[in-house]
Amino acid sequence: MVIRTAPLTAEAFAPFGDVLDCAGSPDKIINEGMCGRFHDRATLDFEDGRAGVSIFHAQPRTLPYQLKLLERHPQGSQAFIPMSFEPFLIIVAQDLGNAPGEVSAFLSAAGQAINFHKGTWHGVLTPLHAPGLFAVVDRIGDGANLEEFRLEHPVMIERG
Repeated sequence: MVIRTAPLTAEAFAPFGDVLDCAGSPDKIINEGMCGRFHDRATLDFEDGRAGVSIFHAQPRTLPYQLKLLERHPQGSQAFIPMSFEPFLIIVAQDLGNAPGEVSAFLSAAGQAINFHKGTWHGVLTPLHAPGLFAVVDRIGDGANLEEFRLEHPVMIERG
């Protein structure tokens, strides 16, 4: 199976999470008129834990990309905020309960970040350019918050 990437838009990504960017007009102007605040762009949702900020340093991948593994976090949302101005690959799948369903792939624009809703099946962090640095906001707490699903038949992701 081959999946082609689509541009990352708030509307297309809404079933899986939030797109964080500064599209449109700012909600507030702050800092003596020198800064636009795009307010409350992600729905953070954590069970039995707290929000934490970690730094991930992932190796860049290339397209086409062979998807073999999906994962989800049943106890908390997970935001990925690039620390460079490069696009990255976002892979998601519909939730069929105990397994992922149809796969979709998005290619971010420079300056976009994402927040996966709690329980969303998604691919691993997939930067397409070095340095692959991301700030990640997710649940910190006791208990298992990772479920992995290995695909019986890998899916090839190609640039759309």
